[in-house]
Amino acid sequence: MSQAARAALPVVHNPLYQAVFPANHRFPMGKFGAVARHLQADGFGPFHQPAAAPAEWVALAHDRRYVDQVFAAQVPDGIARDIGFPMSESVGMRARTACGGSTLTGRLALEHGVACNTAGGSHHARVEQGAGFCVFNDVAVAIRVLMADGIIERALVFDCDVHQGDGTARIFADDPTVTTVSLHAASNYPMEKARSDHDVALADGLEDEPYLRAVEEALEWAADVPADIWFFNAGVDPHHDDRLGRLALTDRGLHLRDSLVFAAAKRAGRPVAGVLGGGYMKDVETLARRHTILHHAAAAALSSMGG
Repeated sequence: MSQAARAALPVVHNPLYQAVFPANHRFPMGKFGAVARHLQADGFGPFHQPAAAPAEWVALAHDRRYVDQVFAAQVPDGIARDIGFPMSESVGMRARTACGGSTLTGRLALEHGVACNTAGGSHHARVEQGAGFCVFNDVAVAIRVLMADGIIERALVFDCDVHQGDGTARIFADDPTVTTVSLHAASNYPMEKARSDHDVALADGLEDEPYLRAVEEALEWAADVPADIWFFNAGVDPHHDDRLGRLALTDRGLHLRDSLVFAAAKRAGRPVAGVLGGGYMKDVETLARRHTILHHAAAAALSSMGG
């Protein structure tokens, strides 16, 4: 793939994605800056820089009281423990900016056919609060904003993070205009699962070949769903080296998975907004490089469209 093809992919990034964070926290906050560095070295960019989402946007998907607590950095201790983050102004700004970034990614995907964020996929955040390293559900916010602006009427979320997209499923549980699909490790977090429109619960230790068959089957199901856009959560935590995953994919398996998603969307005539999703390793540089698999697969897909 040429450098021109990589440069043609709309990539959304803001340095505020990387919050000021305690050293040695198990969430690898440093990966966001490292992803951007790797992408620039590979010839992607210049990046589209999003603004932080205003409270009015975030409140389209979340309870306004909780939104105001995050904006004021005054989140109750119990909720902060559920999230797993020290709830500082920097962490709140990171969450706001990720919401703005996923919204911008959606707009760019509708314009170009494919676009990718360098953050996003905080799918455990539900209406009333955050959880599981997720403050705001950026994809849910993006969908609600695009709908409120009259840009889309229907959306589909195709979530391949190793953990179920329980927050997303709960936010859209009673909304027939948004379809949620989740492929996840059955025995992983959260222990109490939500009900997506299409759940694929996978056995521990699943390797590339059977995993990819499951992805193909889920994509066949998704292709029949009316949608103006797909949001693709391309978590790399199904990898066998991930600290919080329970599956056994390789880098090649992740690349094939992402390529399958983009190819299926192309066949179905759906634009795709890719978000980063989960990935947990102490080796931040290796983790960041793994996250860029999404962007390389997206650039190849866009190139095949003549973009």
